[in-house]
Amino acid sequence: MEYENKLVLAPMVRIGTLPFRLLAAEYGADITYGEEIIDHKLVKCDRRLNEKIGSIDFVEKGTGSVVFRTCDEEKDRVVFQMGTSDAVRALTAAQMVCKDVAAVDINMGCPKSFSILTTLRRNMSIPVTCKIRLLKSSQDTVELARRIEKTGVSALAVHGRKVPDRPRDPAKWSEIADVVASLSIPVIANGDVFEYDDFQRIKVATGTSSVMVARGALWNASIFCPKGKLPWEEVKREYVRKSILWDNDIKSTKHTLKEMIMHHSSLELPEGKAVIKSDSLVDLARLYGEEKSYDFFVKN
Repeated sequence: MEYENKLVLAPMVRIGTLPFRLLAAEYGADITYGEEIIDHKLVKCDRRLNEKIGSIDFVEKGTGSVVFRTCDEEKDRVVFQMGTSDAVRALTAAQMVCKDVAAVDINMGCPKSFSILTTLRRNMSIPVTCKIRLLKSSQDTVELARRIEKTGVSALAVHGRKVPDRPRDPAKWSEIADVVASLSIPVIANGDVFEYDDFQRIKVATGTSSVMVARGALWNASIFCPKGKLPWEEVKREYVRKSILWDNDIKSTKHTLKEMIMHHSSLELPEGKAVIKSDSLVDLARLYGEEKSYDFFVKN
């Protein structure tokens, strides 16, 4: 996994499942992060080959729920993001997925023990990275980033907001630039990328060559297209199609669709109400005229 000059899909809870990651990659994302998964959850799973749809599933023992689903198609670009507070448990979880993903990332939204990163780095054959937010002062953030770099991680993603900041508060690109200037490893800049042109703007402002996007991709995953975004209705339908073909969790699929609709339209209109009422993928297939995709999924 290389981290220079990459366009990256950010980890997003309940959104960054397999269909959405494949959607972003289809439109041009070089690296796609999965939603954050807590190590406790993963260590309770069995790894299973899902021959019906061609996926690799990590299934929770007892409940049978799929905690993480991936496939060979994304093996060279998918990053497994983990939430953890224990080095040994983190390593156990990482070793379970390491043959099926390109890298493992530790969410350090709040600074945690650096021994976790060191343990993973020493025992893993794939890259280990982490993602942080800005701290109270730029000096504090730079100090944290330098300590993280010393653990041997391959790259560091920096979200240009602090914990108290709201999404509508402007991302502090200048403070990301301070981190970039202080490290020798690649830094992935994250925050306020909503158009393709913003990729270049944030690169110039921060001095980094790689950029991560969250909401901009959620609202229209074709943000990664150099030729410009496609109509969101087209992107939305492709997401529904992929969710059906990869048997995505209905709650995750509905949540993602609702987020798209709330940005572009309204949940009070007929489409929004129909999505809310949908109880299954077949309901969504009917709503979006994707019965053929559902029939293909059932027959195969």
